[in-house]
Amino acid sequence: MFNNAHLSILLHEQAKVYGNREVMFYKDFGGKEWKSYNWNQVSEYVKTVSNALLNLGTKIQENIGVFAQNCTQLLFCDFGAWGVRAVTIPLYATSSEQQIEFIINDAKIRLLFVGEQLQYDRAIRVLSLCPTLEKIIIFDRNVKRDEQDKMSVYFDEFLELGKGLPRQSEVDARCKDANEEDLANILYTSGTTGNSKGVMLTHGQYNNALLANAECVPIDDKDRTINFLPFAHIFEKAWTILNLTVGATLIVNTYPQEIQQSMRETQPTCMSAVPRFWEKVYSGVMEKIETSSPMKQKLFKSALAIGRKHNIEYVSRGIKPPFMLHLQYETMNKLVFELVRKQLGLSNQHLFPTAGATIAPHIEEFVHSIGINMVKGYGLTESLATVSCDHLGKPYTVGSVGRPIGCGLKIKISAEGEILLKGKSITPGYYNREDLNRESYDEEGYFRTGDCGYLKDGELFLTDRIKDLFKTSNGKYIAPQMIESKLVVDKYIDQVAIIADQRKYVSALIIPEYRMLEEYAKEKGIAFENRQQLCDNEQIHEMLKERIDTIQQQLAQYEQIKRFTLLPEPFSMEKGELTNTLKIKRRVLNENYKELIDKMYEE
Repeated sequence: MFNNAHLSILLHEQAKVYGNREVMFYKDFGGKEWKSYNWNQVSEYVKTVSNALLNLGTKIQENIGVFAQNCTQLLFCDFGAWGVRAVTIPLYATSSEQQIEFIINDAKIRLLFVGEQLQYDRAIRVLSLCPTLEKIIIFDRNVKRDEQDKMSVYFDEFLELGKGLPRQSEVDARCKDANEEDLANILYTSGTTGNSKGVMLTHGQYNNALLANAECVPIDDKDRTINFLPFAHIFEKAWTILNLTVGATLIVNTYPQEIQQSMRETQPTCMSAVPRFWEKVYSGVMEKIETSSPMKQKLFKSALAIGRKHNIEYVSRGIKPPFMLHLQYETMNKLVFELVRKQLGLSNQHLFPTAGATIAPHIEEFVHSIGINMVKGYGLTESLATVSCDHLGKPYTVGSVGRPIGCGLKIKISAEGEILLKGKSITPGYYNREDLNRESYDEEGYFRTGDCGYLKDGELFLTDRIKDLFKTSNGKYIAPQMIESKLVVDKYIDQVAIIADQRKYVSALIIPEYRMLEEYAKEKGIAFENRQQLCDNEQIHEMLKERIDTIQQQLAQYEQIKRFTLLPEPFSMEKGELTNTLKIKRRVLNENYKELIDKMYEE
């Protein structure tokens, strides 16, 4: 049952309902064994954090930084801070020193929680550049502190300040005064250009967004949700809180590279994800099928065709499948799809919200065809995640981003095709950025998303980012994300960056899936000593060209890639080429690979 209590008291109210029932499964930093907390324990931890924060002089609406990967301590800090009406500012665990220095100084952060050694080391290195920073609290007891460090404490030492709840009456008083106008978070969006922007999110926004999502996403206290995205990402943060409002169990996966192992170990029913996760699932399944016996290949292709007909041609359109087709589907589900889902750790799957980028139609069809309930959606940090999503029980169209959520959210499409938003779940603005605030809203108070799209039959469709639309020197507009999403599903391609702006034709920088490419080279007797030689090989280049040409047959002639360059190293955050949410920074790529790009346009 949905509990719409203010976030300052939500976990304590839920503890009254669920008591000693388990709510969080987790592993210690570097640990191998799954452990758990029940609702009463979580409530006690959060109260202890609130008391400790008061003993460190935390003021109402003070900004508190949390620089860590996913862990239970991070959640305790969020809710503990909200219990004293403080504001939490999550920093991505992979943030650079330059990024954390900017955020700490912009938000005037006094207290900073950090996760493991990497976060601690980066925080210590910027300490002298951050005059407001007074104390660092370290989650992981295994972190080795700097010999000169006199200002940090470990999390267990911090908790001692609140042990016994010495200031609980003051905490209760602050909770009583908590209101919807209070800021809950400032989320700094990494952005593809320039410094981060601090998106202000209020408790009222959370309340409105949670109510709206609870109406169209039917999760309950029987669900077990594992996290894949970082809690610093609004999609994961809001999704996690939604799960807590209905009493669901959380499985906290600290290390992203362990997600598939964690899924097999814990068998979750739900998980929010980005399209890239499902692209990898698709590639992995198809690779396994391609190397299986002819009989198994034939069986899988037959099952997939039946799954598509049943789930896409009928179920997605709200039409009851014919009896014989349904019987065929149930047979293939038991023979094939259940085994596939079991290998993925999804034997008990319920639903899987997916957003953050364009989903290639054939990936969406594949996921639904094998019986996984993907709920695709669209949103921004500024809209507190969801703007639209598939509503269970209602028809959905492959290629759309679902139907708008309720609770008064208004969507308007401008004359230029931009999606504009207005409602209680939309941010009041950017922190310390009046210049941006003036630019970000139209004369009627609608927020400018920067995304192009249209509404059709009650569903929202995206075309591309306005700022990401490229115009070739021939005057043709190119939507790079659309082209990239088609290419990355190829098993030999890992990352793609389309080049086209003010150029006479489309080209691409491509990061191969090195493992697959190396296997191909060995099969074909292609000698290589390193990745550069592999990328430079003419036979490799021709093989990929054929595959790319096949993929882009459905594109207009002016959208098709004419030349491409294979790169021996992936795009990275360290080189400034990716944001913390792994979006391409096109300006940086154009600078870093200028010579290679120019070479693709030589006559």
